[in-house]
Amino acid sequence: MAAVFLVTLYEYSPLFYIALVSVCFLVTSALVLGWFGLGVPVILRNSEETESSTRVLKKRMRQVKNPFGLEIPNPAAASVTRGVTLTPDCLEDCVLTCYWGCNVQKLHEALQKHVYCFRIKTPQALEDALYNEYLYKQQHFIKKNDKAEKYCQLPEDAQVVDFGPVPRAHYPLVALLTLADEEDREIYDIIAMVAVIHVPDESYRLSCRILYQYLLLAQGQYHDLKQLFMSANSPAPSSSDTFPGESSTDRGLLEKAGLAGDEPELQEENSKDCVVCQNGPVNWVLLPCRHTCLCNGCIKYFQQCPMCRQFVQESFPLCSKKEQDEDESTHVLQDVLPGRVF
Repeated sequence: MAAVFLVTLYEYSPLFYIALVSVCFLVTSALVLGWFGLGVPVILRNSEETESSTRVLKKRMRQVKNPFGLEIPNPAAASVTRGVTLTPDCLEDCVLTCYWGCNVQKLHEALQKHVYCFRIKTPQALEDALYNEYLYKQQHFIKKNDKAEKYCQLPEDAQVVDFGPVPRAHYPLVALLTLADEEDREIYDIIAMVAVIHVPDESYRLSCRILYQYLLLAQGQYHDLKQLFMSANSPAPSSSDTFPGESSTDRGLLEKAGLAGDEPELQEENSKDCVVCQNGPVNWVLLPCRHTCLCNGCIKYFQQCPMCRQFVQESFPLCSKKEQDEDESTHVLQDVLPGRVF
């Protein structure tokens, strides 16, 4: 009966046809706009729709163990004439080889040879790839977990006081860390580390620092280590600890050498909490800006970095959820056990 009524209404009323088409158009338009998130106020959407529409790509990461570590304990005292002190920190027995005045072009050609020709597993392999294009070599044997300082200095008869103006043809110092035992080279994915170190001299007085660090893998790749920009619990250095104009001078020298692009001068807050909720621990690294400022709960709400407003292309966690849970349980035990009587 109802069908007969609708058919009769359709035959004798063109307005019914127009109204039906209009309703279908409005419903279809609403579905399309709601699906793509266009023209629909954010406040009308639920949290699940908001998360799915703003979620950035998560970079697939593979965890590897790096057996090498290298620090400069006293950079202010380092110079080409006085030498430099290095502190290696290795998980296995290693060999630290320091090359003074290493040719810049030959070093980067050697890194490419590691990818295409032969693997740089030993100091001799790097020297063959460099064609001995360096001024002086020093070598130290590093015992496992030995953090003793190693002193590197050019001999007096070298008579080198600087390495010329910028851009230079030679790096002041290149440090190579390699595994001493053949068996360890079969265990670790990372078989060597190359650190390019700037040492101040007469013509270029920028403070001593590690400019580049390259990790060489057994499969033939190498990776350039990049600094993550995140806040720390340690207090910021006071003005009394630095000389007036020291930071601006170093910044100018870095810009002259073309090395200041990746070092923002933003003074960040001294905290390891999420910069958005101020509650969860920081765990996510945003790419390409490399700001580490979001927790697991806030990462899904941002397409732009909350620190620099750059669009986030990819992101990856510093540790997995399982590792975070284990770390939190460890902290709970440390807080409970000292005052608990069993």
